[in-house]
Amino acid sequence: MDFQLLLDGLLTTISPVNLLLVFAGMLIGVFFGSLPGISSSMGIVLMLPFTYYMGILPSIILLVALYAGSSYGGSITAILFNTPGTPESVATTFDGYPMTKQGKAGRALSLAISASAFGGVFSVLIMLFLAPPLSTIALKIQSAEYFALTVLGLIVIASIGTKSPLKAISSGLIGIMIALIGMDPMVGVDRFTFGHIELMNGLEMIPIMIGAFALAEVLNQVTERHNQINVDKKVSLETVKLIDMIKYKWVLLKSAVIGTVIGILPGTGGSIASIVSYGEAIRSSKNKERFGQGEEEGVVAPETANNAAAGGAMIPTLVLGIPGSPTTAIILAALALQGLQPGPQLMSDQPLMLYCIFFSMLIASVTVFIGGRIGVKAFAAILKLPYSILGTLIVLLSMVGSYAVGNSMFNVWIMFLFGIIGYFMKKYHFSPAALILGLVLGPMMEENLRRQLLVTNGDYLSFITRPISAVILLFAIVALFYPVIAKAVKNRKNSNGDVSSNM
Repeated sequence: MDFQLLLDGLLTTISPVNLLLVFAGMLIGVFFGSLPGISSSMGIVLMLPFTYYMGILPSIILLVALYAGSSYGGSITAILFNTPGTPESVATTFDGYPMTKQGKAGRALSLAISASAFGGVFSVLIMLFLAPPLSTIALKIQSAEYFALTVLGLIVIASIGTKSPLKAISSGLIGIMIALIGMDPMVGVDRFTFGHIELMNGLEMIPIMIGAFALAEVLNQVTERHNQINVDKKVSLETVKLIDMIKYKWVLLKSAVIGTVIGILPGTGGSIASIVSYGEAIRSSKNKERFGQGEEEGVVAPETANNAAAGGAMIPTLVLGIPGSPTTAIILAALALQGLQPGPQLMSDQPLMLYCIFFSMLIASVTVFIGGRIGVKAFAAILKLPYSILGTLIVLLSMVGSYAVGNSMFNVWIMFLFGIIGYFMKKYHFSPAALILGLVLGPMMEENLRRQLLVTNGDYLSFITRPISAVILLFAIVALFYPVIAKAVKNRKNSNGDVSSNM
């Protein structure tokens, strides 16, 4: 590594104009990330026209800072309203919203900000020093490994969102079935469309997510005749002390590693990273029963992972020219519009540009403390409204967010439909969260299963003969049977204890 170039990149990034763009991009990212339906991808698309008249470096700095800020923004509405601003924030609702209902919204938001900053900084440091070798390893990951990763994610569903693993798995399978609607990705034949042209492209995830979480929660509040949402009206960020974060050091570190590694894998992104990280937090916790009830680790783990995944996704994007996530695919297009060609030559041809991108993400991750507080104050003010008004605003925001996905009223009706479905799922103790995660995992699972079988002429053993795939599947099997084994061991110890006490 050329330390002179590293220093030049830092000095260039912290020049007044570029530093202002980093702050602006981070704030815009927090804003877009916190609005349901207006994801980081859409935020970058909306900002692209403003970059046409900017130089190459300022425009890229603005966009990557926006990307870093939006990774945190989704947690604000996820925690305050049970409405994830982005798909990456779905796992944050599991314990974030219960903390809000317990009057601990300020604590949850502070933990989310600290975890987001740690995950972002960790991944950028990894990106700064290990980008080339990590990208080389990522190229060895093929269809078998991606399929194994989705299986691991599906197993994790069994431990989230409901006390019944069977109902959680059933919800996840329904999500996978919904993901199959539309054109077959391999042969181009329509499936489950029932002759409706609107279903040819499948169902958009954002309207389903908004309906299953936001609208379902409004229906739940209205039917239970709550006049006001059960949260502390004076939401203010608590100061999270260093000792608090040290308490969660292993959760932070594991989640950051999981997020960075999964982010590096092309086409995955923060959604799967947060799911896997949340599942690992449950597996390794001594207080598994607290998850879903307002456990702080349940906020720290997914927020660390999805922000780490944002940095990790930039590694294959910049070094290989392969987008690591849908958002980085748009950043890749933005680079091309500016005349840059990401790939192996970027490191040698434009090293200063690369270091400036790294440092802009690093600064944006650190300054998310500022942007997070601004966003929280804006949304916390809304909580002071009576729920009759607040619920109406949430429904209106949900309609706007759903319509913004493709400018289609069809998506609005889908949102209303899944709002009703989500309401009844919660009422009968099924898991809307598992349904959304199944929707996320479904396309990736199907495509990689079929692709691997095509490549190997139908050899199912290829999933266990490849070392990385075999290891991931082994983890999935352990995760599946671990709760049963742990419960059996605990019951055996209890029975032995009872026998000893009676003797």
